[in-house]
Amino acid sequence: MKNIAIIGCGAAGMMAALAASKNGNNVTIYEKNEKAGKKLFITGKGRCNITNASDIEVILNNIITNKKFMYSSLYTFDNNMVIDAFEKMKVPVKIERGNRVFPISDKSSDVIKGLTDELVRRNVTIKYNTPVKNIIVNNCKVKGVELSNGKVYDYDCVLLATGGISYPSTGSTGEGHKMAEALGHTIKKMRPALVPLVAKEEYIKNLQGLSLKNVEVSIYNGKKNLYNDFGEMLFTHFGISGPLILSASSIVSKYFPGNELRMTIDLKPALDERQLDERILRDFEKNINKSFKNSLDALLPKKLIPVIIEYTGINPEKKVNEITKEERSVLVKALKTMELTIVGTRGFNEAIITQGGINVKEINPATMESKLIKGLYFAGEMIDIDALTGGYNLQVAWSTGYLAGISME
Repeated sequence: MKNIAIIGCGAAGMMAALAASKNGNNVTIYEKNEKAGKKLFITGKGRCNITNASDIEVILNNIITNKKFMYSSLYTFDNNMVIDAFEKMKVPVKIERGNRVFPISDKSSDVIKGLTDELVRRNVTIKYNTPVKNIIVNNCKVKGVELSNGKVYDYDCVLLATGGISYPSTGSTGEGHKMAEALGHTIKKMRPALVPLVAKEEYIKNLQGLSLKNVEVSIYNGKKNLYNDFGEMLFTHFGISGPLILSASSIVSKYFPGNELRMTIDLKPALDERQLDERILRDFEKNINKSFKNSLDALLPKKLIPVIIEYTGINPEKKVNEITKEERSVLVKALKTMELTIVGTRGFNEAIITQGGINVKEINPATMESKLIKGLYFAGEMIDIDALTGGYNLQVAWSTGYLAGISME
């Protein structure tokens, strides 16, 4: 039997504690907040997208950074095992669009309750309002922890699972990274990820609140295509957000600051240019005596019409029966390649996850143990691993937490 300390009572920490307690170990979780799972509580807009029910290859393909590092942990504790674990914790689940898995109740609080009830059942001690100051190491081996009040406790193994630095109001403020760095670990530069993007164009403010569905977005650095996908996006007072954009941010965040990226929006991806021109002609025929500015209601949301008109340079008062073929061609191009200039991302306060963290080269992927300090383990978002939206980041937390937990013996 070993004495194990887990620093952080989030998704990875709780799963690690459950896995470690199976071996009859004495497990204590130290949590600086007054309750468990503060970030878990707000994930999936409070519904908690537990995992994704797709094949393991799909999950790996949705991991952006260091997917190969995840092979051992994902195959040790995969998405089906996560679903089974929650069903056993009396948290039944449902599968929605995109194979996203949610609790049937749509309440993240039920996920947290399931985990904490199970921790109590397994005799895991949780010490709330108890920040850890240092991990005590002697001869490159873990010896214990020092709390912020100066008290020292001996432990055979210590797991760091303090999360990234996104949503700092939930307690993710980087203390774990500082502790790891003090012990010789390298921290890869941390950036906001799954975060809204900032656009340069002034007219963006006029589009605030406009949601576009079934559009295709492409982002370029010069001529190089960085990202291309189809789905839903939202205009904000500073730029753009929504599922498409959050996913894009994980690919393009490393280009900021210092670059301006070109983004194109295909507002009508289901139609090629010829089909779109025919559609516009039909609309013009229905509105033959109307001005250009009053002929686009069937084609575009109201807020977007003035922007597209300005984009084309066509006189808004011009009658549609006077619009030339060349002008129609300009309109088609505007609808197929509406351009924005992306100049950065929003900050960690708005980022769903953190990109960067503990260098994976310093962690054994088969155990999650530090290669530098015996008895020191890592799990979850504090490691340099991040994925797209859809339950993939929580799967990373469950898998790495579970593997670390069963390895601490």
